[in-house]
Amino acid sequence: MIRASLQRLQEHINQLKDSLLRSLSNRQITQLEADKRQNMVDDLLTRERQLQTSFKKDGMEPDIMRTSLMNTDPKSGLINLWLMEEPEETKGLDFSEIKFQQQRIIEEQDAGLDALATVIARQKQMGQDIGNELDEQNEIIDDLTHLVDKTDSRIQNETRRVRLVDKKSTSCGMLVVIVLLLIAIVVVAVWPIK
Repeated sequence: MIRASLQRLQEHINQLKDSLLRSLSNRQITQLEADKRQNMVDDLLTRERQLQTSFKKDGMEPDIMRTSLMNTDPKSGLINLWLMEEPEETKGLDFSEIKFQQQRIIEEQDAGLDALATVIARQKQMGQDIGNELDEQNEIIDDLTHLVDKTDSRIQNETRRVRLVDKKSTSCGMLVVIVLLLIAIVVVAVWPIK
């Protein structure tokens, strides 16, 4: 009967381990909660091994082993995990209440994640709007750069023309003076002075 009970205990512990892994992989519990539960499962495994060891013993000190499993002896350093105080969050709650509490925590975490997703989506939209505005501003700057280049080219052409006209006006003035002097010489030569 004890052997069968130990076998069932081992099977239940294995089921707990599998259930814990599924819950963690499906994100039904947080990593912190999974760590707490894993510690509890490890403690159960330790107790199960102690029970197996005490069962396999041939009667050497059976009373000591039994009492160590059921009692806490501060002198020996043995602690009965079954007699340990459970956390305040789960104290006095049955399995369904603990499960409901965990579901509520998961729902709160999901709501927090949904709120975070909303904020991130809004920031993404803002980033896209800023990117679109920058594209429009870049097009305007490109147009302005093109217009400035055209205007600069026109100013350079007009500056060359002004310089040419200035040169021509200076040389033209000299030609007028030379022509007038030539006319004066011709007039003086043709008309004798009386």
